Amino acid sequence: MVKLKYAALLVAFVLVCAFAVPGARGYKVGDVATDFSLKNIDGKLVSLKDFNSAKGFIVIFTCNHCPFAKAYEDRIIALDKKFKPQGYPVIAINPNNPSKAPDDSFELMQQRAKEKGFTFPYLFDDGQKIYPQYGATKTPHVYLLQRTDQGNIVKYIGAIDDNYEDESAVKQRYVEQAIEALQNGKDIETKETKAIGCSIKA
Repeated sequence: MVKLKYAALLVAFVLVCAFAVPGARGYKVGDVATDFSLKNIDGKLVSLKDFNSAKGFIVIFTCNHCPFAKAYEDRIIALDKKFKPQGYPVIAINPNNPSKAPDDSFELMQQRAKEKGFTFPYLFDDGQKIYPQYGATKTPHVYLLQRTDQGNIVKYIGAIDDNYEDESAVKQRYVEQAIEALQNGKDIETKETKAIGCSIKA
């Protein structure tokens, strides 16, 4: 009887792992990213399908409190201002659980967006359902999507650039370079980098 219980537990553990690991892994370059419907700071739900003229999206998982995220805020605003008119708007998503990170509450998201003058949607991943699908682990963590007939294809994953501390010292602007490659019909040289930032608070 003990052996049967042990075997049953082992089978259950294997099944849980089999189904849990892919979800934890998230999207890879070349995968189709599913759409979502998340609450924006204005209280309205936002989905990727709402952007009729978009050629793609700069999806950035970010937040209020993380010093890395704060260091990139102005650069995120600059990305949106530069590439939104070209068809690649920024879609920012706060993945943190406010009970673990009180500074990332919806109300404080609204306040931060107003203070900084965000030009893009700042969405709340209520219930933390979307960031695990993507596989985001840090704030900020970027997923560049290209809209195609097959869906929104993941084209780049990782950091915004190679120097969070000093924008003037940046040598590789990964997101910008990836978008420019897509616009020119060229292959993206750097498709994935390590995201540098705070761990997502679950």
